[in-house]
Amino acid sequence: MARLEINRSGEMEVFARAVELGGFSPAARALRMTPSAVSKLISRMEARLGARLINRSTRKLTLTAEGQLFHERTLRVLADLDEAESAVAASISPRGRVRINSNVPFGLHHLLPLVPRFSALYPKVILDIVLNDTVVDLMDARTDVAIRTGPMRASQLMARKLGESPMAVVASPAYLARHGVPKTPGDLAAHNCIGFNFTRHCDKWPFVDGGERVWLPIHGDATSGDGETSRQLALVGQGLARLAHFHIGADLAAGRLVPVLEAYNPGDLEELHAVYVGHGGQLPSRVRALIDFLVAEVDLRSAPEPRAWV
Repeated sequence: MARLEINRSGEMEVFARAVELGGFSPAARALRMTPSAVSKLISRMEARLGARLINRSTRKLTLTAEGQLFHERTLRVLADLDEAESAVAASISPRGRVRINSNVPFGLHHLLPLVPRFSALYPKVILDIVLNDTVVDLMDARTDVAIRTGPMRASQLMARKLGESPMAVVASPAYLARHGVPKTPGDLAAHNCIGFNFTRHCDKWPFVDGGERVWLPIHGDATSGDGETSRQLALVGQGLARLAHFHIGADLAAGRLVPVLEAYNPGDLEELHAVYVGHGGQLPSRVRALIDFLVAEVDLRSAPEPRAWV
């Protein structure tokens, strides 16, 4: 029988934080411990379990096969503990920290403008917001809600649809004045097209030509890692970009960007979802409050005018 003085959940928290942050020293800083205390605690865990969990080196921390298995189970146990505590407190007004990860376009043009309204409704909830276009592992990143674009693939994650938005190939009036307006998809070979540089993206754009859907390769002298950078490049006249209306609606309305090749637009829609780890149980009230708020308040039919953040 395990000794009563062993705080297994506390050990798991230390172990998970060391793996998340990539070392004992950053975990110690985050947990207000000393590096030696973190090292000794994990060594005690390994001794009790009879297996090495971590391969230590001066450069980095790596998990053994046993450590990888234990880490996966640890994250599950910690999430279940959080859920158990949240279930007891479900009737209490939402409070606590909610970590949300969003792609840059949605974050800038839809999420951030809604933060003051959400905070007014739920003053005891702290939003921990990260904006990037990297698809994070919600468990590993300890993320409560992530905003994902595109159709949802089969997974253990739960999802609530926030909406969908048509796509368009656009350029600035200045770029079109210099280089001309493409009349057919084949004309793109003579134009500068702004692509994306992340690995999961394919540098081809879809069109409908002669009743058939075709994918044409694009070429250009600039790529970006997120939609907002592509938007900015298009606005300054760098080239053509293919972006969702929810992102560029205000630019289209003001004439800062102009759609082209609309006769060949395949009519595909960019879907956005709020995804989260459901575990088949009750969500913490603070997470449920944020998801319900986003479903009710997000309007992807057009992008609001960009705001200046001071």
